[in-house]
Order: sequence, then structure tokens, then C-alpha cells
Amino acid sequence: MKKYRNLSPEESIKAVTIEIIKRAIKLGRKKNREIFISKTSGGKGTSVFDLDPKTRDGKENLEKFLTPVRRHYTFSGLGSPEEKNAINWRVLNLPFRRRLLLQFQIEASFFMKGVPFKNKFYRWMGFHIGYGTEIMQLVWLDHFRPELIFIGDNCVLGAFTRLTVHAYEGAGKFRYGLITIGDNCMLGAGTGMGPIDIENNSRTLPGATLSPYLSKIKSGSIVGWNPPNVKEPKEENAE
Repeated sequence: MKKYRNLSPEESIKAVTIEIIKRAIKLGRKKNREIFISKTSGGKGTSVFDLDPKTRDGKENLEKFLTPVRRHYTFSGLGSPEEKNAINWRVLNLPFRRRLLLQFQIEASFFMKGVPFKNKFYRWMGFHIGYGTEIMQLVWLDHFRPELIFIGDNCVLGAFTRLTVHAYEGAGKFRYGLITIGDNCMLGAGTGMGPIDIENNSRTLPGATLSPYLSKIKSGSIVGWNPPNVKEPKEENAE
């Protein structure tokens, strides 16, 4: 989406979180449910009603809650699917029209070859794709929130690679976070990851699963196997 196009990763997850909080307040009032947001995966968190940007206190609370901005957040309290006043987590995340459009776009991109038009198509969807990056066929980029995926310049994403920014944990609880991949990175075919920070000049071997084993990969690292065996770059001043 255009409003996310020139944002940094921190600005993007902040904007996404505020947008979801606003929808949570609206749906929570409609369904008579109290929804919580947490900075950790296990904490109960803060009621979204206390973070209402339309009120003076809520606006101040929201700014405090998002300072500093975290790389991941968790929503809970939506209820199990069988509860009459439960709120579907997909509905909380995005309106129906955009969810439907993104689903169609992802299915179309799945079979596209790694040509320049594919990058333009991804950027139109909201993904941040760097110059010169090649994304092979059958790569799956999470359409939960495209704005949370940042891929740098001159990267290669091998076939069957999977980038997932969210996880639904059942009972009305889900979490989401940022995926940031630096410049000149090569992801071998079948690499899988959740929210993670991969620095420049890193490489993964085919079939590697990065998350939840790793939350950050240092520049120049080579990662392989499952669980991953990380070969970190040598320090320049090492003896």
C-alpha cells in the first residue's frame, strides 16, 4: 500500500499496530469483548480500550506503549471460534476486501518467474523489495501484512522459500513481527523463517529453518541444517 511505501521497518510495524488497535477497539465494542495487546508472546498485555487514540489519555498511553517500538507484538482475548461473541483474528487484522485481494495476488505471484515485473508486483502489494533482488518461483511471502517484510538489494530467494510474519496460537491469540533481510543475501531453496533480522551478506543453505531458533543473523554468516548450524564471520581484528 502507498501509505507504507517509504516507511522504515520501525515506522511500518508501528503504523500496522496502531491500525490493528483501532480495529480492535471498534470490534471489541461491537462484540462486547476486551482485547489485549502485549509486547511479549506470553504476557496478558494492555487493554486496547486504554490505548484509544481518539481520547486524550488513550493517545498518551498509546505513545508510551509504542516507545520504543518493538519488532513483534501479540494480540489476545479474541475468544475461541465457538464463542458467540468471538472475533476472528483475520477480520481484526484486515478488512475483507484487502484480504481477498492479497490472497489473489499471492496466488498469482507464486508461479511468476524471477523477473523485474515480479518485484514491481510485490511492491504494489505492500512488500518492500530492494533493487536487483530476484525472487524465484514458488516462494511464499506472507500476505498477512506485506508491509512487515523488508528485503534489501541484490538478494536471491530460492524456490520454496517461506517468509511468515505471523502465527495464530489458537483461542483467539495471534502474534506478528518484522522480517528484515539486508543487502546481498542469498536464501537457499526451501529456507523457512518467521520474524527475524538478517544482516547484509548472509547466506542460508537449502532447507534451513531459521525461526524460532534465531532472531538475528550477523552480517556475513552462513546458516544451515535444522536446527541451524551458524558459521559466523571472522572478526577482522581477530588474531
